[in-house]
Amino acid sequence: MTTMKALVIAEPRKMVWTTRDIPTPAAGEVVIKILTAGICGTDIHAWSGNQPFFSYPRVLGHEICAEVVAPGSDVEGFQPGQRVALMPYISCLRCDACQSGKTNCCEQISVIGVHQDGGFCDYLSVPVSTLLAVDDVAPEAAALIEPFAISAHAVRRAAIVADEQVLVVGAGPIGLGVAAIAAASGAQVVVADTSEFRRQHVADQLGLAALNPADEAFYSALREEFGGRLALKVIDATGSPAAMNNAVNLMRHGGTIVYVGLHKGDLVIPDSEFHKKETTLMGSRNATREDFDRVRALMASGQLRAEMMLNHHLAFSTLDETFEAQIINNRELIKGVIHFDR
Repeated sequence: MTTMKALVIAEPRKMVWTTRDIPTPAAGEVVIKILTAGICGTDIHAWSGNQPFFSYPRVLGHEICAEVVAPGSDVEGFQPGQRVALMPYISCLRCDACQSGKTNCCEQISVIGVHQDGGFCDYLSVPVSTLLAVDDVAPEAAALIEPFAISAHAVRRAAIVADEQVLVVGAGPIGLGVAAIAAASGAQVVVADTSEFRRQHVADQLGLAALNPADEAFYSALREEFGGRLALKVIDATGSPAAMNNAVNLMRHGGTIVYVGLHKGDLVIPDSEFHKKETTLMGSRNATREDFDRVRALMASGQLRAEMMLNHHLAFSTLDETFEAQIINNRELIKGVIHFDR
C-alpha cells in the first residue's frame, strides 16, 4: 500500500476526502500511523471559519496518539510498533522566547494540524523531537495528553502547591484538566460553570465541588467551600470576556489570576480591585516538554484518566458525515476522540 486517506477541510463547513501518498521520513523524522485523535476547539473554530491565522485547505488534528512505522535516518530511541503521543508545537529554537526556555510561545511557532497539515489522516511524518513515548498509556488517553499538557502548563504558571485554594472557571476540557491536575498537586479545588451538565461531570468524574457562577448565592457558596475566604489562585479557562473581567473579584488579596482561555478582543479589568489586591496576572499558552512529561506520569499512575474530559467517540471512516451533528451541534459534548482503523 502506497496511498492513504486524508480528511481535508477545504473551506469553512466543508470536509472532503482525498487520497495522498503515504509519506516517507526525512532525516530526523518519523512516520507514524494514527491510532486516535482528539477533537479540539481549534478544529471546531476552523470548521466554522472562526479560527484566526488559519488557511485553507488544511488537514486538521493535533491531539494525536500513533504507532511508529518508520524512523528516518539520524533517529534514535524510537522503534517500529512503539506507541507515541504527539507534542505538536514546532519551535524555531532561535528566538528570545526559545532561548529562554519558553518554546511554548516561540515567535515563529508552527502547530501541526493548525499551521501545517495534521493527523486527520492515516499516516504522518513528524520531527522526532515532537514524539513522546507512551507505551504505558492507552491510545484514547494518550490522544488527550496534549490538552492535559496545556492544563498542566497553566497549573505550573500558577505555581499551585498543596493546600492552596484554587478556583477553576470553566469546565470545558482545559478547565477540567486544570482542576484535575491542581487536585493532583494537593490543592483544594472548586470549579465554576453555568452548565448543570458540566457541573455534574465535575462531580462524577473528578469528585470536586462545582458551583454555578450565575447563582445569586455563588459568592457565599464559594467562601463556604474555602472556609470563609476567596480563592488564592483563579484560573480562567472560559475565554469569555465577562468571566475574565470578573476574575479579580473572585480572588483574595495577594492572589494570582491565570488566563488559559483565549479571548480575541480586549479585556476591561476593574483597576481599583486589581491594584487593591496587588494582583498577579498571567497568561498561559501551549505547553512545554516538562508539562507533557508530567501528564504522561500522572496518566501512568492513574491520577489522570481519559474520562475526566472524554465523553464521546467517533470513527475516522465516517467523520465527514458525523462531524457537524456529533461535534458542532452536540450540546453535551465535552471532549471527543476519533478512532482509526488498526
